Amino acid sequence: MHVSIGTPLQSSAFKVLLLGSGELGKEVVISLQRLGVEVHAADRYDHAPAMQVAHFSYTLNMANAQELQQLIDQVQPHLIVPEIEAIATEVLVAIEQKQQTTIIPSAKAVNLTMNREGIRRLAAEELGLPTSTYRFADSLESFRAACDDIGYPNFVKPVMSSSGKGQSRVKSFAEVDAAWEYAMQAGRVNQGKVIVESQIDFDFEITLLTVRAKNPETGIIETHFCDPIGHRQDSGDYVESWQPQPMSTVALATSQQIADKVTTALGGCGIFGVELFVKGDQVWFSEVSPRPHDTGLVTLASQFQSEFELHARAILGLPVNTTRHSIAASAVIYAGVDDTNLSFGNLQNVLAQPNTDLRLFGKPEGFKRRRMGVVTARAESTDQARDIAQQAAQSVAVQQNH
Repeated sequence: MHVSIGTPLQSSAFKVLLLGSGELGKEVVISLQRLGVEVHAADRYDHAPAMQVAHFSYTLNMANAQELQQLIDQVQPHLIVPEIEAIATEVLVAIEQKQQTTIIPSAKAVNLTMNREGIRRLAAEELGLPTSTYRFADSLESFRAACDDIGYPNFVKPVMSSSGKGQSRVKSFAEVDAAWEYAMQAGRVNQGKVIVESQIDFDFEITLLTVRAKNPETGIIETHFCDPIGHRQDSGDYVESWQPQPMSTVALATSQQIADKVTTALGGCGIFGVELFVKGDQVWFSEVSPRPHDTGLVTLASQFQSEFELHARAILGLPVNTTRHSIAASAVIYAGVDDTNLSFGNLQNVLAQPNTDLRLFGKPEGFKRRRMGVVTARAESTDQARDIAQQAAQSVAVQQNH
């Protein structure tokens, strides 16, 4: 298998178009830049994090099929790498069918995973993977019935949303109507549809980063796993993560089997964030994203190749190495305010501990619960690493400039 990469901004350039330019995309761009790739970054707002490190950037509504098609025709990329769900995926499906360019990891994966219904039906109904009990509802009436059917407490998520938006835990019938309202407001593209899931009594949840990459000698796609990442969420949004998450050998083997099944069904090359619930030796499938995962930011400190480098290599057809060299943790830095033009102070104290690192994402606007950065820390144990990362993240002083 012969892989070659040209020179950026020359006629030989190997072009990648990134759809969605958040903090995860920014790290992917940096990894691609190091390998001499010409990167084009798109998002719905100006100066998004990945745009700041790409060769070219574009602001458009990527959920608009016409705007998206125009951009693709203009750039003529070798690879299209979606970094978010809110994209006119029908355009990508058509492009893949015409074999105009390669969609990462595949148009099927992007199309199915942008919608919780698609991926859940694939996992539970086609692949027979263990999941929580679930129902879909598309009206208040069917939603009330679904909640009663599943029982309480249950979890409600819009079928289209990201980073925990619109998710709630419904403890009794009295909370049902409010949960419906909240879900309707927060769906990325208002599909007016939700999934209601039974509560699983689990010990912890993990992200199993799963990489599908071509074997350099045979050209056959092989599946590789990073060590499991433990994480803590607050209203469906990740607050901290650590690697490795200790678990039984049986649970780890089951997790890898589930992740292998679901990623093979989605196809293509690249990294997938497979989320799983674990109790003792039992494992349930929760969700999968066909791209780097926010909880995987910890791999910047723990692995020889971070999830972003793994993604870059896998999509370019290069060999990957998922080996971990350290125990590490990550903790999120929130804006804490709704404002623009923020400054981040006290950084000398944030990084005073050895083996800590910091990423400030450079987002032009902050919201109370918007991730503006992350601290990583390496230590002798995950508990120590978590403590150091959290203390460091909390000591970042977010300042408003007026």
